Amino acid sequence: MHAILVDDQRHLHWRETETPAPTSHEVRIRVHATAVNRADTLQARGFYPPPPGESPILGLECAGEVDAVGDAVTRWRVGDAVVALLAGGGYAEQVVVPEGQVLPLPAGLDFVAGAAIPEVFATAWLNLFKEARLQPGELVLLHAGASGVGTAAIQLCKQFDNPCFVTLGNQDKLDRCLALGADGGHLRTAGEFEPAVADWATDGVDVILDPVGGAYLEQNLKVLRPDGRLVLIGLMGGASAPIGLAQMLMKRLRLIGSTLRSRSRGDKAELMADMERNLWPLFECDALRPVVHTHFPIQEADKAFALVESNQTFGKVVLTLAD
Repeated sequence: MHAILVDDQRHLHWRETETPAPTSHEVRIRVHATAVNRADTLQARGFYPPPPGESPILGLECAGEVDAVGDAVTRWRVGDAVVALLAGGGYAEQVVVPEGQVLPLPAGLDFVAGAAIPEVFATAWLNLFKEARLQPGELVLLHAGASGVGTAAIQLCKQFDNPCFVTLGNQDKLDRCLALGADGGHLRTAGEFEPAVADWATDGVDVILDPVGGAYLEQNLKVLRPDGRLVLIGLMGGASAPIGLAQMLMKRLRLIGSTLRSRSRGDKAELMADMERNLWPLFECDALRPVVHTHFPIQEADKAFALVESNQTFGKVVLTLAD
């Protein structure tokens, strides 16, 4: 098979490599589409290695057709149209994945749309509703609202009765987030977000989903109401910051660190099953939709990476493979 391989100069190349074979509880998927995540761009630069034992090939999600199954697999058959959450390996013609991390391609969606679902909707669902235990009516602050995770989270908040406020880079992105279901927003170019959030939620917000990290920590703690939860899912704004412990004590705040890729296969299977129960019916009735900014042939992965790193995208960038 062919896959995107990274050379010593961190350049991306579409080259031949060994075809993986599924073990007893794995399926092999012929990949029709995969998607670009920030973790992929970091791994390509040498900063985010895969968990031990997982494929060193880039790619954390895919959509395609099952082309082989392990001898203990019972649900999946060759030819099934599926999407999958991966720990790696998606930037290839074929990928093997534990059967519990595979779900059917939602009815009415093509492979490009399907490839834009697993990583971002799993991240949003896990961190809002499992880690933060978001309850109906609670208020949410979403940083990087125009990102893949942000656009997924906006839709989940709308569906589960949680008004949300977004921060992002420009007015066009804000307008599109509002159309998607956000209730308010703030442009980074307009200065600190704390006053804007305070105007929108005078008593503070209940939950914050934050991929930025250090640069936002102080303001995040200020805009949380008592018993608020801050879920940290990235460090784009720095890996360290001073923390106001007295404020955390007085308001009974919770700071939750969370990653998806390093979780166990059992945890991921449980998460995917929960998504199938709660989210798949919403995809199939068009209440949820993956947001795709554009797509490239996988041989042009370098162009897709440059676009993602430019911060000019809205939603996901997808890589497609020829049939």
